[in-house]
Amino acid sequence: MQNSQDVLVNRKAAAKYLNMSPNTLAVWDCTKRYDLKPIKIGRSVRYKQSDLDQFVEDRLAV
Repeated sequence: MQNSQDVLVNRKAAAKYLNMSPNTLAVWDCTKRYDLKPIKIGRSVRYKQSDLDQFVEDRLAV
């Protein structure tokens, strides 16, 4: 059984979760502006839900 925090989401779903454009996430990944820890699977990019949650928590703490 998989923990809900370990769920992998695609870039489109991650962008929707963060209320961003998928292209913005692509630029962040390419320029290393923010490290969302993308996981490359072939040509696909996935993000762990827990990493996205941590990214949001880090921004709320500022």
